[in-house]
Amino acid sequence: MSKAVSMNKRKQESATPTSPKNAPVRLPDLIIDRADLPAAAARLADRLSAADTFFQRAEALVKVVESERGPTARPITVHDVVNHGHRVCRPVLQKIIQGEIVLEPVTLPDRVARLYLNLHDKWTVGQLNGICRAPILSDDGNIRVAQGYDPETGHWCAGIDAPGIPERPSRLQAERALRILRSAFATFPFADACMVSRSASTSAIDLSKPPGIDETSHLCAVLTAVCRPSLPLAPGFVFRSPQLSGAGTGKGKLVRSIARIAYNTVPRPFTSPGAQSELEKRLTASLVEADPVIFLDNVNSETLKSNLLAQIATENPCSIRPFGINTKMVTVTTNVFLAITGNAVRVAEDLARRFLFVNLDAGCEDPERRAFDGNFSAMVDRQRGELLAAALTIWRWGRQNRPKPGLELGSFEQWAEWCRDPLLALGCPDPVGRIADAKRDDPDRLQLLEFFQEWHRLYGDRAVRVSELDLKLRQLAEGHGTTRQKFATFVANLTGTRAAGFVLIRNLPIGKWSAATYALKSTGN
Repeated sequence: MSKAVSMNKRKQESATPTSPKNAPVRLPDLIIDRADLPAAAARLADRLSAADTFFQRAEALVKVVESERGPTARPITVHDVVNHGHRVCRPVLQKIIQGEIVLEPVTLPDRVARLYLNLHDKWTVGQLNGICRAPILSDDGNIRVAQGYDPETGHWCAGIDAPGIPERPSRLQAERALRILRSAFATFPFADACMVSRSASTSAIDLSKPPGIDETSHLCAVLTAVCRPSLPLAPGFVFRSPQLSGAGTGKGKLVRSIARIAYNTVPRPFTSPGAQSELEKRLTASLVEADPVIFLDNVNSETLKSNLLAQIATENPCSIRPFGINTKMVTVTTNVFLAITGNAVRVAEDLARRFLFVNLDAGCEDPERRAFDGNFSAMVDRQRGELLAAALTIWRWGRQNRPKPGLELGSFEQWAEWCRDPLLALGCPDPVGRIADAKRDDPDRLQLLEFFQEWHRLYGDRAVRVSELDLKLRQLAEGHGTTRQKFATFVANLTGTRAAGFVLIRNLPIGKWSAATYALKSTGN
């Protein structure tokens, strides 16, 4: 049999031109045995794994394709397997003609492609951790540029620029870099900035004075975006303006300019859908596609809650349930820059410590009518290299000099060292201190404070059963006290919670038929 096959191959090769210039590249044969299609799928997996075309993300196969906003990851389909299969091998059927085995070229059967897609343990392809459009950074201040798939980081790298910056920046160079960044965004009305008139119709930040917390939070956002592909975790940023009079202050323009500086791309925004399940779907789709930015736009007059959004900020990788898969959780990396814009937007529950706020206030009823000098977006495009170099100079100066740390922020220690602490050393205030304000603004937390205060007013530190609690407390537990059972569950879930200077203690029932009691004890705070 092997002799007949070799003779057939010699016949085919003798009919092919042997000139190096016009000889076609001979692809290896992939023998399709209709009685053993799984074997063909396994051999196909070997061919495709060597081609560096498919990658694994969230336990699914993806490919990197170019779109109008740059490279993006797309799930692999049966047709993708067929098309790429023919680029790495020649599917053939074995036939016996006149006693001789002949290899007949065929189109790769769809069934083989489906079997391949199910070979999760035999793909042996690279893990795609994200799309990287920024320089790859390391803790010692080193900057590296890659193109295509980078096995060291698991990122697909494309369009990365590495502007020239000093090998060992001085403090003076870092201060100059900070001024470059501040000057670029000087016309934006950061709420606590000291503004001065440039002309009869325009104003700008007084750069002779240190930045306020809002401007510093924005500067942190710029450094965070540049560093994000190389950082395991980082907080997100909320660009917020007042209700009604906040439209047109430039929130979205700030986010787009940050994406342009860091990634030379335009982020794809999506609006808040209202329904929690729909928001989770949109977040999941963005994660699977490995977008460098998750941009939630126009979240107006909402109190944002999302367990998945909180998970994206503080877990890498995190577990998600992809759309259309109801019974399986998969893991996916989360090196993504999180940005939210909105008028009078607030964050609740665990999001309060995971986001920094950039407040903008134009100080007028119609901010969209303000005049500006020149075209801001064109300026960012024109000066992108200089702005990126400024951000990287501040970062490298911080890594080489290890400035004094600011306030602790759990889960984000490395982010603080890379992005926040260098700004503090250059005279900026600490934006982390404002997280306490976000917590105080959380309506759920305010509801709990009122609930505990009323409980203590009625019962002091005396232990009581849920059935004995006053109707006023059930009314304060709005959304949780519609039924006796729901109210009991609400109270039970508060066990160990500390708020308003109290902690709720649960006393176990004594005997089979008695009920648990609860007491509100002072924490001495």
